[in-house]
Amino acid sequence: MGRYIHVTKETRQKLMKVFNCTSVMIWKALTFESDSELACKIRKAAFANYGILMTKVPVMETIFDHDGYMHQYLPNGAMLEIGKTEATKGGAVFFKGVKVKHYDEVMCDELESIQNWAMTLR
Repeated sequence: MGRYIHVTKETRQKLMKVFNCTSVMIWKALTFESDSELACKIRKAAFANYGILMTKVPVMETIFDHDGYMHQYLPNGAMLEIGKTEATKGGAVFFKGVKVKHYDEVMCDELESIQNWAMTLR
């Protein structure tokens, strides 16, 4: 997964003018390819000019059911089933129709690691 700061074309032009730099430097700063002092200043100015932090993630279909479950279908064929309510707060990973892992309780900050593990299934 990658991240970048989304800004308008006008904001990019403004940043080039303010920091007296090229479009390549702006691109490196906004895509976190550079972590120089100048890149940090450019990112701060981008946020001040309504820049939005974006994340690039693989395409995954996610369905939120009325019965309190989230089902997420991963590109490798794995499926996550996570409960959203107190009564259904557990979760499971299915691969080829078979439950391969169970979780008693799933917290939001654990979702990425569960997805990463499920993506390793072959």
